Amino acid sequence: MVRLPYLTALTTLFSYGLLFAFGQMRDFFRKILDLWKSKNLQLLRSAPLFLDQGYAPICLGLEDFYTRRLYLRIQDCFNRPIASAPDAWIDVVERYSKDSNKTLHRTSKTNKCLNLGSYNYLGFAAADEYCTPRVIESLKQYSPSTCSARVDGGTTKLHAELEEVVARFVGKPAAILFGMGYATNSAIIPALIGKGGLIISDSLNHNSIVNGARGSGATVRVFQHNSAAHLEEVLREQIAEGQPRTHRPWKKIIVIVEGIYSMEGELCKLPEIIAVCKKYKAYTYLDEAHSIGAIGKSGRGVCELLGVDTADMDIMMGTFTKSFGSCGGYIAASKEIIQHLKNTCPAHFYATSMSPPAAQQVISAIKVVLGEDGSNRGAQKLAQIRDNSNFFRSELHKMGFEVLGDNDSPVMPIMLYNPAKIPAFSRECLRRHLAVVTVAFPATPLLLARARICISASHTREDMIKALEVISKVGDLVGIKYFPVEPQKHLTDKIQKKLE
Repeated sequence: MVRLPYLTALTTLFSYGLLFAFGQMRDFFRKILDLWKSKNLQLLRSAPLFLDQGYAPICLGLEDFYTRRLYLRIQDCFNRPIASAPDAWIDVVERYSKDSNKTLHRTSKTNKCLNLGSYNYLGFAAADEYCTPRVIESLKQYSPSTCSARVDGGTTKLHAELEEVVARFVGKPAAILFGMGYATNSAIIPALIGKGGLIISDSLNHNSIVNGARGSGATVRVFQHNSAAHLEEVLREQIAEGQPRTHRPWKKIIVIVEGIYSMEGELCKLPEIIAVCKKYKAYTYLDEAHSIGAIGKSGRGVCELLGVDTADMDIMMGTFTKSFGSCGGYIAASKEIIQHLKNTCPAHFYATSMSPPAAQQVISAIKVVLGEDGSNRGAQKLAQIRDNSNFFRSELHKMGFEVLGDNDSPVMPIMLYNPAKIPAFSRECLRRHLAVVTVAFPATPLLLARARICISASHTREDMIKALEVISKVGDLVGIKYFPVEPQKHLTDKIQKKLE
């Protein structure tokens, strides 16, 4: 958890207050100017957008104000298009604006940058000597899309094979596939629980879990991030009180957590949480979107890393978009649960099935990770991402940055806090050929803006050294080194020794 220093919180609030005050003043004077220019009061425009007479504004309120007066001013730091595979180095398309960032125009020029923003944890998103030829062959045989749902004509031999491969890989009896990672959570949770049920969710769970829980109709309660003690407190209280108004016992209780929290880079305290769930007979739902394939001795995720038996997990969810260089997601569970989902989940009935070449990519990637391709490249990739992640994290700490997350996690947020430092950090890094992702409200709490670094097995040690040098220089320039810095000569010598 982030413990925001008092002075940092005060200066950050002051900065947002200034932005809000000047934004309101600009809106006020804009209304006055529009009123003065208007020849007919019926054609008067509101601040957000032109309104036809009788129509309610589509964009109105604080969300629209935030977009116009804060986000648009720095939107060049987000949604940057690329013109290459998301490998260790990428080609970022250059853009320009003629209206103070309200609209951005792409150019034909690109900027080759070191990529610290993609989820390409094992490096499979680029061309691979084993995966790519098999994907091309599947494209020729099956075409890019099945153009059908799984229950109609959308199931190929590749889908059946991938379900078997995934179930074997994660250690569960059966699995089911979906064409989109986000929809895996948002569509599956309502199929598992409904009215009369209780969902207890970690306070920092992903938005897909939040939307799935809200759409289920079940009662939702939140426990403090990664706190097994508070989870037990919530469970005891809710079991004692029962359902709202009737106080009947809950039909079922599901506790939902993530393997690696994508905005914090922290590992779930899974053994403690499972112990609490067993004690109170609650089901466990584990989202391994960022952990499957990326951590653990053989890439099997947080359960393998923390020594948790997968038999203790009732439902295991994961995506193919991070470690396996593809798209889609899966649910792995008992055969009875998977059959129930195949019979009831709308995403299985109505959504187009996963693209066959995408399915082949995952099958091939998992075979590489397990060494079934006849090489040890999978073990090398897993060792490389672990070494890269731990080396990069330790050096950032020594430089004085406030870095969140745990060892072995390839996700490491660098705290920025102040709104002015968000675009400054992003633009200065890009100017030095380093592509990073900055994250702010509403993806994070208003005061907790950050730059999220994602490490890949495709990064070499030279890449790591270059990135650290750039981030250190930009950190000094922007002023985000919130902790004491290790002496530079000593730090350089240590990096050089590790490089050698």
